[in-house]
Amino acid sequence: MSISSHENAIEPILHAEGLTQQVVSGERHLTILKDLNLAVLPGESLAILGQSGAGKSTLLGLLAGLDAPSAGRLAMFGQALNELDEDGRARLRAGRVGFVFQNFQLLPTLTALENVLMPLELTAVTDAESRARDWLTRVGLGERLDHLPKQLSGGEQQRVALARAFVTGAELVFADEPTGNLDPATGERIIDTLFELNHEAGTTLVLVTHDHALARRCDRCLRLVDGRLVEMAREEVGA
Repeated sequence: MSISSHENAIEPILHAEGLTQQVVSGERHLTILKDLNLAVLPGESLAILGQSGAGKSTLLGLLAGLDAPSAGRLAMFGQALNELDEDGRARLRAGRVGFVFQNFQLLPTLTALENVLMPLELTAVTDAESRARDWLTRVGLGERLDHLPKQLSGGEQQRVALARAFVTGAELVFADEPTGNLDPATGERIIDTLFELNHEAGTTLVLVTHDHALARRCDRCLRLVDGRLVEMAREEVGA
């Protein structure tokens, strides 16, 4: 895929050029991503599909600046990530980037409220607790603020994760198989909540998934094949 032709009119919130990722396995060099280009515009929702092992999570980690590529260039919010060290990338993400993971990644010793408070404490906002309570109420957990993750169902844990991702007013949210550990009915409710929150906040959403029902809700769908991204027609994703 070539970089979007819209970029001259609107600055992409994410812009990758020639992104390549190689790993060493024994004496072999395995290329997971090769010369990959991508532009994501502000407010866009983008789904990246691909078979298990295709490199979707690897790509998401690179796009989020959690890992560094073997080669290529990536900019987030107009800032070249290769010019920043790990701490610099973390500062760039703080308050502006949210994450939703397949396995929820809630801290087990913290309550639902405390888990949602964590990203706010990093940005030193003055009304952190009231904002966290408000977002948990918005995802239907206003009565479960003091519950630990082990006291919540999988769907409830993922709703805590959604509140945590959006509570800072994030401009960009990454989601890695957000329905992967949920039964179909619960997953559908999480999809509805995710896109309701995303629409209300006007957030840019980049998600990787094998779930076509989830991908169909996005503005644009790409498939990761042989280390490169290929644009998908709407009929390929399903009605």
